[in-house]
Amino acid sequence: MSTQCDGCPACEPLRAQLADKDQEIARLVALARHDALTGVLNRRSLTEHVGEELQRSSRTGQPFCFAVIGVDQLKAVNTQFGNDTGDLVLQTIARESCLLLRTLDRFGRIDGDVFGIILPATWLHQGVLAMNRLSAFVAGFDWNTVTAGRTVTFSTGLTTNAPAETAENMVQRALKAMAEAKAEGGNRLVTLEQELPASLFAAMDD
Repeated sequence: MSTQCDGCPACEPLRAQLADKDQEIARLVALARHDALTGVLNRRSLTEHVGEELQRSSRTGQPFCFAVIGVDQLKAVNTQFGNDTGDLVLQTIARESCLLLRTLDRFGRIDGDVFGIILPATWLHQGVLAMNRLSAFVAGFDWNTVTAGRTVTFSTGLTTNAPAETAENMVQRALKAMAEAKAEGGNRLVTLEQELPASLFAAMDD
């Protein structure tokens, strides 16, 4: 004997309430994993994806790159055009970056004017090419529609995974490289790889 209720009028409101709750739960989960302003992954989710990529790289032996891009002179943009325009700059960079990047890449907002990008199955020289292409793509956007008379660029820090790597270490290394790029004047790319332990070189000399 079946206990399933088919077409019972009294059950329809309950089904509707359950469906509404499921939608609300899905919305809250999405909010917890995505940046409210730009809609891309937030730092926590992005770092989790870096950890997953490290595990995949350990299994397959394929390297990958992690890049951090920081918008150049965003404070000056906010001063000149207002904070709403600054927010629009961030949204535009997020949108345009996602248009150019591969479907397997991951893009997220780390904090403020800083975004992170995971480039799976990518060697360092390939990562340099990809980030230079993205830099040119963003700089070539018609910024007159957002910041009239002012082109927006970003500075890039790029790194690759290393043995016994952790996700947070990789993020911090890319952030350090990005800071160096900004210190050099901005609108440029700096690569930084993890230093190999001295014991490794000693073993190679034996």
